[in-house]
Amino acid sequence: MSTAPLLIFAWGNPSRGDDALGPLLIERLQAMNLSGVDCLTDFQLQVEHALDLKGRRRVLFVDASLNAAAPFEFAPIQSARDASFTTHAMTPAAILQVYRDVEDSEPPASWLLGIRGERWALGDPPSEAALANLEQALRWTLQWIRD
Repeated sequence: MSTAPLLIFAWGNPSRGDDALGPLLIERLQAMNLSGVDCLTDFQLQVEHALDLKGRRRVLFVDASLNAAAPFEFAPIQSARDASFTTHAMTPAAILQVYRDVEDSEPPASWLLGIRGERWALGDPPSEAALANLEQALRWTLQWIRD
C-alpha cells in the first residue's frame, strides 16, 4: 500500500457536539474517494501520529475551535517543542517536532484548519451553525487539495 502525498488528519470527539467537526469532515472526504489523499481521524493527537507524516508532501490538521472566527481559520504550522509533548493532548506543532526529531529531517508542509464550533456538551449533536461552518470548510478543503 503506497502513501498518498496529501494527508488530512482530524481529531475530535463525535459524542461532544461541535467537537465532531473534524471527524465529520473526514467522513465527507472519505466518501468522495479522492485520489492522492489519505484521511485519518482520532480522538486526540498523540506522539505516534508523527509516523503518519512520513512520505507526505502536505498535511492538513483539522479540529473544531471555539476561538476561530466563523466559519473557519487556516494557518501554517511550524514544528515546535511545547508543553503539550508530555500531555494527553498534543498540538500539531509538537507532532511536527516529534517527526523532526525521529526522522532527522524537515516535516512535510503543514497547516491547521480550525472550524468554528459553539457547543461541546456530551451527547449534544453538532449545532446548525457549526454544520454550516463545516460545509464552507469542506469546500475550502477541496480547493486546498486541488492546489
